[in-house]
Amino acid sequence: MILRARTILPISRPPVDNGAVRVTANRIAAAGPWKELFVASHESVLDLGDVALMPGLINAHCHLDYTNLCGLIPRPKSFPDWIKALLALKAEWSYSDYAQSWLHGAKMLLRRGVTTVGDIEAVPELLPEVWTATPLRIISFLEMTGVRARRPAAEILKDMAERIDGLSHEVCSAALSPHALYSTTPDLLRLAAAKSRQRRWRVTTHVAESRAEFDMFAHRRGPLHDWLRRQREPSDCGLGSPVQHLHRNGLLGANLLAVHVNYLGEGDAELLARRKVSVAHCPRSHQYFQHDPFPFAKLSAAGVNICLGTDSLVSVVSVRRQKPELDLFAEMRAFSAAHAGVSPETVVRMATLNGARALGLAGKVGETAPGALADLIALPVTGSAENIFDSIVNCSGEVAASMINGHWAIQPGTGA
Repeated sequence: MILRARTILPISRPPVDNGAVRVTANRIAAAGPWKELFVASHESVLDLGDVALMPGLINAHCHLDYTNLCGLIPRPKSFPDWIKALLALKAEWSYSDYAQSWLHGAKMLLRRGVTTVGDIEAVPELLPEVWTATPLRIISFLEMTGVRARRPAAEILKDMAERIDGLSHEVCSAALSPHALYSTTPDLLRLAAAKSRQRRWRVTTHVAESRAEFDMFAHRRGPLHDWLRRQREPSDCGLGSPVQHLHRNGLLGANLLAVHVNYLGEGDAELLARRKVSVAHCPRSHQYFQHDPFPFAKLSAAGVNICLGTDSLVSVVSVRRQKPELDLFAEMRAFSAAHAGVSPETVVRMATLNGARALGLAGKVGETAPGALADLIALPVTGSAENIFDSIVNCSGEVAASMINGHWAIQPGTGA
């Protein structure tokens, strides 16, 4: 079919007014001016009207499991206090609680224009059933810890690899996520890095999220270190920054998505760029914890690929007593407010092209280009092609239509 719209946003090329996209099976065959594409009279044409047609948004970091925990933790005094409160809440939940929470979050993302998600899966038993309940394209990163459970690293990795091998789905897949440096052991990091390289999997981990974590690894001190020193062997602390800790344990590489990276040591940005690591920034979560300013300029200047994620709703502040939603447009607005000098086009790229690269899907999603998968959204935005990126960043409400893998996830004109 041919989809016509007021504006087409290829992202990898300039916007096209009065444009069209030809979709063949589950891929984009062509994208450009309407007058150039409409040449075959037998093709089905759908005029989407006064909308911008663009690639679906890519949420590079999310915790769908935790959606319904929104608002249950008061803003904490410290990051360790927040972790303790989250662990206490999780202990009270059942399988059905997690399943309902996951599905609720997936519906939020779909309505708000996300088509691809990098999700941290703390309850792998949910897979693959929840995959079949959503049209979203999902990479489920299976969360691994080891400090509290005190299981051997090799045993933890073996279980997760077997789970991944047992999963199959048309558009969804699974990979590994050592949770964070403070909740895993160096052995688990090394084994996860080696297994991911061997199997060509992506891998993701939370790194340098808080000042407390940075102080724990760089200086062997602080509230996180004091809380965990009797629960984990502290010999890996005091040896350098969290990024340097990842480097020592072989995790830095082009397949790594490092989440947060709010605190950098000397030379860390250049090291991440040299090893082609991507970084996922979650602006609203960053605001919630009142971290130091995100080092976007330093990372960007070094050449690091930076993308956006929503994180979970457990770490998003409610506005005017209204519960927030998982919303990548809201993350773009929050980022823009904190980084006024960054262009709207750059911000939109962070939520599309950069996210695709971070998840190993470059050329497949995140752009409206020939050969890419037909993951598209239609936005009821105002303004001309000249200010279209500003309109997208400030887009609120639900998308007019969503297509994933060549099938309508939200039918045009129906909202469903």
